[in-house]
Amino acid sequence: MTSIGKFIKRLLWAVLLLVVAFHVLVAGLLLIWKTQPINNSMFMLTHRLTGGSVTQTWADYDAIAQSAKQAAIVSEDSKFSQHNGFDFDGIEAARKKNEASGTMSAGGSTITQQLAKNLFLTSHRSYVRKGEEAVITVMIEKLWDKQRILTAYLNVAEFGKGIYGIDAAAHHYFNKSAAKLNRDESALLIGMLTNPKYYGDNQSDRGLRNKQRIIKKRMNNAVLP
Repeated sequence: MTSIGKFIKRLLWAVLLLVVAFHVLVAGLLLIWKTQPINNSMFMLTHRLTGGSVTQTWADYDAIAQSAKQAAIVSEDSKFSQHNGFDFDGIEAARKKNEASGTMSAGGSTITQQLAKNLFLTSHRSYVRKGEEAVITVMIEKLWDKQRILTAYLNVAEFGKGIYGIDAAAHHYFNKSAAKLNRDESALLIGMLTNPKYYGDNQSDRGLRNKQRIIKKRMNNAVLP
C-alpha cells in the first residue's frame, strides 16, 4: 500500500471514530436528559458563541398549558402521537410542494426531527445533516416517550432573539408562566416558530395573525401524548 493509500485509510478510520464518538455522546446526553431539565442545545450554544445572550427556563410537561401543547401538535406535527419519528405522508407532501414551487419552503419535519436538529445539529441544510438528523431522531424515539419529546421540544424551541423555550417566551411576551397561557397566546407563540426572530419583533404581522387563527381553529383536533 502506498503512503497516500495509508493516509486515506487512517483518515477514514479517524472519521469513523469521530462519528462513533459523537453518537455515543448523543446517547449519553439523551439518557441524562430523559429525566433532567435541558438548559442548553446546539442552537443556544451557537447563539452564545456569536455574542448573543440566551433566556430559557425549564418547564415540566404539567407546567405547560394544554393549549400550548395542542397548538404545537396541530401546527408542527399533526400525527405526532401516532408516528415513530417520521411522517412519510408529510415528507411526500412537502416534496411535491417544493417541486411545484421550485423552492425548499416546505420541510415535512416532525417534532422529533426538529428536536434532534435543535439539540445536536445546526440549521445548515445538507444531505449529511439530514442523515444525522434521521439517526438522532430514531435514538430519541427509542429512548424517550412522547411526553418527554414534546416537553423537550417546547423547552428548547426558539421564540425570538435569544428567547428559548415556551416558559421564557410566555414571560417575555405576556408576563406570565407557560402554565397560564390561554388559547390565543399559545396559538400566537407556536405560530412564531417558523420565523421566530422576525415575528418576535413583528407580532402584528398579518401572516402571523393568520397562522394564529388557523392554529386556534384546529387546536381541539390535537391528540396529546
